[in-house]
Amino acid sequence: MARALMVGPKMVMLDEPMAGVNPRLRQSLNEHIRGLRDAGMTVLFVEHDMDVVRDVSDWVIVMAQGQVVAEGPPEDVMAQQEVIDAYLGAHHDAPLDLDEEEARAEAAAAELAAEAEQEKS
Repeated sequence: MARALMVGPKMVMLDEPMAGVNPRLRQSLNEHIRGLRDAGMTVLFVEHDMDVVRDVSDWVIVMAQGQVVAEGPPEDVMAQQEVIDAYLGAHHDAPLDLDEEEARAEAAAAELAAEAEQEKS
């Protein structure tokens, strides 16, 4: 980021600046990005940390599988059902019935067993 800022750009593009960053550095980077924005620089970034997106962004475009799912102010976008479904799954808050829960547990156990068998060979 320092290199990019040395040339005095009007816009800076960042790809997941918070990925793999410890909490103290994350806070410092977030403050720095907000400072750039507040100074009038355009900041375009790809980020999965929704707290950072909400804190820094004036406008958000959410994409899933190469398609725009939603666009607008962060609070509006994050409340849209299409966004929730795209990132959490359409049935993320639906309770599982006992049969479905058992079927998922059995499928997961079979997958683990297959992986363990594959590692043996």
